Amino acid sequence: MKRTILFFLVLFLMASSYAQSISTNKRRLIDDWQFLRQDLGGVWEALREAKPGRPTTVPLWEDVTLPHCFNAQDAVAPDVNYYQGPGWYRSSIEIKNPYKNGRTLLQFEGAGQKTDVYIGFSNAGSHVGGYDEWTIDITDLVDSVRQNVLLSQLFNGKVPLTIRCDNSRDLQMIPSDLSDFNVYGGLYRYVNLVYVPEIFIQQVYLKPGISANGKRGSIQINGLLGNHTEKNVPLTATLFDEKNEFVQTVSFLSEGNKFEKSVELGKVRPWSPDRPNLYRIEIELNINGDKQNYTDHFGFREFKFEEQGPFYLNGDRLLLRGTHRHEDHSGVAAAQTEESIREELQLIKDMGVNFIRLAHYQQSRIVLNLCDSLGILVWEEIPWCRGGLGGEVYKEQARSMLENMISQHFNHPSVIIWGLGNENDWPGDQPDFDKLAIQGFMSELNDIAHSLDPSRKTAIRRCDFCKDIVDVYSPSIWAGWYRGKYTEYLSVSREQMEQVGHFLHVEWGASSHAGRHSENPDVGLESVKTGTGADEKAGDASLYGGAARVSKDGDWTETYACNLFDWTLKEQEKMPWLTGTAAWVFKDFSTPVRPENPIPYMNQKGVVERDLTPKESYYVFQSYWTTKPMVHIYGHSWPIRWGEKGQSRLVKVYSNCKEVELFLNGVSLGKKKRDSQDFPAASLHWNVEFREGKNELKAVSTSKGQMAEDSIQLEYQTEKWGEPAILELKEVAIDDQYSWLEAKAFDKNHVLCLDARARVTFSVSGDAVLVENMGTPTGSRVVELSNGVAKIKIRKENERYSAAVKSEGLKTAVISRAE
Repeated sequence: MKRTILFFLVLFLMASSYAQSISTNKRRLIDDWQFLRQDLGGVWEALREAKPGRPTTVPLWEDVTLPHCFNAQDAVAPDVNYYQGPGWYRSSIEIKNPYKNGRTLLQFEGAGQKTDVYIGFSNAGSHVGGYDEWTIDITDLVDSVRQNVLLSQLFNGKVPLTIRCDNSRDLQMIPSDLSDFNVYGGLYRYVNLVYVPEIFIQQVYLKPGISANGKRGSIQINGLLGNHTEKNVPLTATLFDEKNEFVQTVSFLSEGNKFEKSVELGKVRPWSPDRPNLYRIEIELNINGDKQNYTDHFGFREFKFEEQGPFYLNGDRLLLRGTHRHEDHSGVAAAQTEESIREELQLIKDMGVNFIRLAHYQQSRIVLNLCDSLGILVWEEIPWCRGGLGGEVYKEQARSMLENMISQHFNHPSVIIWGLGNENDWPGDQPDFDKLAIQGFMSELNDIAHSLDPSRKTAIRRCDFCKDIVDVYSPSIWAGWYRGKYTEYLSVSREQMEQVGHFLHVEWGASSHAGRHSENPDVGLESVKTGTGADEKAGDASLYGGAARVSKDGDWTETYACNLFDWTLKEQEKMPWLTGTAAWVFKDFSTPVRPENPIPYMNQKGVVERDLTPKESYYVFQSYWTTKPMVHIYGHSWPIRWGEKGQSRLVKVYSNCKEVELFLNGVSLGKKKRDSQDFPAASLHWNVEFREGKNELKAVSTSKGQMAEDSIQLEYQTEKWGEPAILELKEVAIDDQYSWLEAKAFDKNHVLCLDARARVTFSVSGDAVLVENMGTPTGSRVVELSNGVAKIKIRKENERYSAAVKSEGLKTAVISRAE
């Protein structure tokens, strides 16, 4: 009984910013929005009549659809700071609540970063925090708008909805603006209009249980009703199994606004990454004919982290094969649609991922639902990231975001870890950096998390003076990038594992400029010291100064990144004590703190580009982590290789098949058996003599009766080149509307400089525009060359335009088109 009382006290705490209410009467407010990227003098400026020719038509609003982000373009604009300030949205909505005395709610799945909501002239509510969900009851304000003659006339009976978002810099908010990601503004997740009865299901918490022998299951249902009542309300819960087949129905009464029901089940099938068995629950509330249906899913699973040992799921060891995800995408920034998120998560799963750290903030429920259904275990965290520790306002936001994250994502079987912070050893936002205060607040957050959810673990990454507070700790290990060489990975990891109870390595990898390759990726790295650790220290992320390191002195090729991933993955296969890892990061993403990168303001550590185009490294992971037969020859984005005539060149094939045969220009170069400990490419590498000019490579394997094959065409250049002396620009038409502009760097003898990586700037004038600010190598006005080449797309209205490309020390190249 005491446990039940305590749990309900926790429910009341967690329901302070509820947004979990799932109703059949819900619709997304996507269309008919306008946006203004500046502040207003007050909400009346968004409401007043604006007839053509009158001063009230300014400022000018633009038509948008939701989700929408302030920074869809300027987050990666090369020569401006991204916008941080207020912005306004306005729409008018038709309200038709089907319930007698029903409540009308606005549900926000996330909005950045401070938000004020207005119905008519009145403030309906406010929220601080850009990543947790929240709900506002607008019922009474809707009634007042309908009684307002002026507003009824202006909006023809619809209800005016105006929203102010603000992502201004604020040292008393999390996340810090020192973070290696943009603190976006806008309605970048869905806004929902929800109708519920007068008394409604507000929150439901599902606690599945499974017997020790795994043969029987149970489900504990706890919840709250909205619009407080002293009456006992009848509820019916219907359960369905993983095949969507009926299991049983139970009926029960609430006790005032709380309800609780325990249901015993027969044999259940556990949830796992290989078999993500999801059970479904439907809870119906029926009062005087007003029905509300709540639907959710859950799964049965048990896990444990062995002391200084591996991770176990449902009694079996599972090596966590992970990645990270930021909420960021080409052309839209944080404003991804459900379809876009689904495409991304499927691509993650297809790489063989069974674990993901959602960096560095609570993410959309859509993401969590996909992790549940695809079978991806989750570490989700609050955005206490860098900068130190602020005052009480700062700390209260962190507490609130932790409580809301746990409350809102409590039912997801994929979640195993609640993250409390990231890089909290990084000072800068406050005059004083108080380690004791940070330790004290970390302990407080740890206690909150365990009181709200004792079934899951807590974790942080990179803050050694707090590593003993949480259940699971990840130190900083960047062997081969920020410090040391990748051949040190195993020894450094073992040393770090022995210092904590539960070691889980998240964040490792290398940056790579997509399309840049090298015949000798390790040249120039002899001066990188070993034996001094592999942690990222202050200044290591900079491209200037300090000790020799690959991140500063390397060439950022896909070739080097693949070698680092390949070596590290082979080492992880022989670490029996390893819980798992999460490579940083799945997709290139924008950041305000890296203006000097090959694509300005982009973190380029992804294995796919910002638009989800896979880099070569994607297939390295696939070759280690997947079972569906696959073969991939390294170099799909490497059209020209180089060397001496008759010189052997390394060809790598990434495959999970037992044996692969390689062909050069139709002639077999032999078969090789896969051996994961034979570096590189798990023994699937050949020394090949290309002929000058065009060549074709083909790799074939037959595994389990399925054939997997891959082929590429390339040219082999034997001409040597000197320093870049000539910049050329040409147009390659795509269709009537689009063309590619292609820039190339040649030496004085007009030989293509295949190692050139100078920064170039494209421009266009006339009846064409650049397709820019995409954060990709082919969607950036300012970008470094990849093997002497850079491209960008233009959109043409007709054939009357001029284009140019320039680079420091070279003559600007210009082309003109005229009808």
